[in-house]
Parts: sequence; structure tokens; C-alpha cells
Amino acid sequence: MAGFLDRAKEQAQSALEQGKQKVDEVQQQRAGNDLLKKLGTAYYAEHSGSGSPEATRNALSALEAHIRAHGDAFLRS
Repeated sequence: MAGFLDRAKEQAQSALEQGKQKVDEVQQQRAGNDLLKKLGTAYYAEHSGSGSPEATRNALSALEAHIRAHGDAFLRS
């Protein structure tokens, strides 16, 4: 009986870890999407006369940092 409980505990811990990884992936994708949206907003504002090149550069830098840290998978989803 103890072996069964140990296996069940291991499976539960494995499932929990997989769930945590999936949550992290989703959070990283959302953050990337938010940064991409901010870049688009800054670019539009700059070209419509209400924004600045600095704001666009800052948004691009933030997006590039996110991609370096977490990859660019969010761009393909």
C-alpha cells in the first residue's frame, strides 16, 4: 500500500509542476503580447504626431529584453 501512495504522490507532484510550467508560459505570452501592443501604440502615436521616437525606442527595447529572456514563441501564437 505504501508503494501505491508513493507513486500517487509522485504523480501528483509531477502534475502540479507541469501545471506551474504551463501557467508560467501563459504569463510570459501575455506579457509579450502586452509589450507588442505597447510598441504598436507607441509607433502609431509617433507617426500620428502625438508620440515620440523615444517612446517607440523604449517600447522596442522592452520587447527585445522580453524576447531575450523568454523567447519569441508568443509571436507565433
